[in-house]
Amino acid sequence: QLQASGGGLVQAGGSLRLSCAASADSRTQFSIYSMGWYRQAPGLQREFIAVTRREGSSNYGDSVKGRFTISMNKAKRTAYLQMNSLEPGDTAVYSCNAGLVVIGLSGISDFWGQGTQVTVSS
Repeated sequence: QLQASGGGLVQAGGSLRLSCAASADSRTQFSIYSMGWYRQAPGLQREFIAVTRREGSSNYGDSVKGRFTISMNKAKRTAYLQMNSLEPGDTAVYSCNAGLVVIGLSGISDFWGQGTQVTVSS
């Protein structure tokens, strides 16, 4: 499962850091291929924010380039999204996504965590 945390209310220009931790029961072995973030504001489609991969590459959505930074602590199986210079337009529910290689399953399995609300006031 993926556990997201770190959302909240912040004023425009402020910062927040989101965390997403991947875990499984003791019988399930897995490794992380990628972890990323998406967001969805009311009435809008889900938007890609950022992804980071186990070999170190990262990609960002155009709306957050230069303001958001994604990172991953492989030992903790946790991804972080540092969000700086937040704008009211960043207000949305942020959801984490992971591509996991699960022992016993072929390919990369796609997992989603619950969303965390980020609200930026003007």
